[in-house]
Amino acid sequence: MRRLHPHPADRITVAEAYGVPRPRPSHRPWVGVCMVSSLDGSTVVEDTSRALSSPADTAVLLGLRQLADLIVVGAATVRMEGYGAPSKAGQRIGIVSRRGDGLDFTAELFTSGAGFLIVPEDAPDLPVETVRAGTGAVDLPGAFAQLDAYFVQCEGGAVLNAAMAAADLIDELNLTVSPVISGGAGPRLTAGAPDVLHRMDLAHLCEDDGFLFTRYVRRRG
Repeated sequence: MRRLHPHPADRITVAEAYGVPRPRPSHRPWVGVCMVSSLDGSTVVEDTSRALSSPADTAVLLGLRQLADLIVVGAATVRMEGYGAPSKAGQRIGIVSRRGDGLDFTAELFTSGAGFLIVPEDAPDLPVETVRAGTGAVDLPGAFAQLDAYFVQCEGGAVLNAAMAAADLIDELNLTVSPVISGGAGPRLTAGAPDVLHRMDLAHLCEDDGFLFTRYVRRRG
């Protein structure tokens, strides 16, 4: 890929682009959201993001996973995208769910010991490790304060992104803009979020084969 901003460069690696300092807040991990969307804003085509992606987009996702200590993802995304055990040794994946319904606890994600659930306090007993916060719905700030990590990467879907935005937990947004108009009724990046206005600053802009790779970080102060 090539970097357009800052300091234009004809060739830059994913590690060079994304291997940057991330100042961890005092009370929780640094939280990055990694997503891909179409030009008209959809995050899925036929229920998955695969049709929106590219080899470079996949490289960015995998590169960020290598940098992250922990992955957090919504239960519906785990089911639709077919999450397995992470390739990074010792990395774990936290799945956000209200009750843990519809998850296959015999899948490799769980049998490997990598998968655990982030659920409300009043969720039923579950056959895997849980982090619990909130009643009726997950209290995301309370849950993230319990995570033993420096950098957490959140990978959607849109409903989880909406809850993250509402809780003002997004320190970094790594958004790939796919050069397609997808139409349809696919969810947008923060589907269902209340009105929020969290100012982000453009940290970098890269391009490959018409795909734009943006990295925005929370404006401080």
